[in-house]
Amino acid sequence: MLISCGGGLGVSIKEKLIYLSDTNSLFKKIKLYYWRCKDYPDQHNVEKMIRKRKTGFDDKKFAAIRRVENIHKGDRCFIVATGPSLTMSDLELIKDEITFGMNSITRIFDKTDWRPTYYGIQDRQVYEKMEDSILDYYRMSDNVFVADQLGRYFQLPANFIQFPYNGNYHIYRGAYEDYSVDFSPNAYEVVYDGYSITYSLIEIAIYMGFKEIYLLGADCNYPKGEKNHFVESGFVDKNAASNPIRMRVGYQAAKEYADAHGIKIVNCTRGGMLETFKRMKLEDVLKERLK
Repeated sequence: MLISCGGGLGVSIKEKLIYLSDTNSLFKKIKLYYWRCKDYPDQHNVEKMIRKRKTGFDDKKFAAIRRVENIHKGDRCFIVATGPSLTMSDLELIKDEITFGMNSITRIFDKTDWRPTYYGIQDRQVYEKMEDSILDYYRMSDNVFVADQLGRYFQLPANFIQFPYNGNYHIYRGAYEDYSVDFSPNAYEVVYDGYSITYSLIEIAIYMGFKEIYLLGADCNYPKGEKNHFVESGFVDKNAASNPIRMRVGYQAAKEYADAHGIKIVNCTRGGMLETFKRMKLEDVLKERLK
């Protein structure tokens, strides 16, 4: 059977492919090929540009992120996720630290003096819900990291730092049901999706030269029927229940890279289910300084 992206698939064939047994490797490949053509038509160009940047191509689109390489060499930072265990007092404690915020965190800026040194976002649905709040605080800021894919749907301020986000490579692995991730220490070449913006910010932090990375509010669990975020963005993720499984696959890849390159990643989250990294109390970390 020959299937082309240009011709597409008839509805009846699509329905049959969906319900065919996953134990049949041929039909797995056909189904995978269909979804590639339908949902990820530009992935070939994405991969082509990654290869070009890796071989020295000067990609003007990502000139801004190139300028932040190793600007924090040897420093420590805190990546503040928005898990429900995060508290206002936690944020006040890290006011004097280098921090990364993300997603809905802007919605609590009227309640705290803390402001993240850097802010990051990559999810289109979350950005759509958060756009007004983000622009209220960051319209003129040059410390905002955004996935380049957002530029396809929104008019991004020219001062935002776009990073070359690759979130579609998972489905090209040939195993439709499996979760797998790549890790990139070079955010100019590519920032691989690891099923969370926290993962992407770890990649960016390492590219910026940080040697100690502390996670806060990275609960990595989504209790059904309970509050899942410190502050909600308004976007309801229908796949939230399976997110922790995917996220831990990503965190494991980050840990393996960090361990192999002398980078310290510590989880300071109060509670949650992320046990991939060593845990420390935030108060104990704040007593320490880089040696």
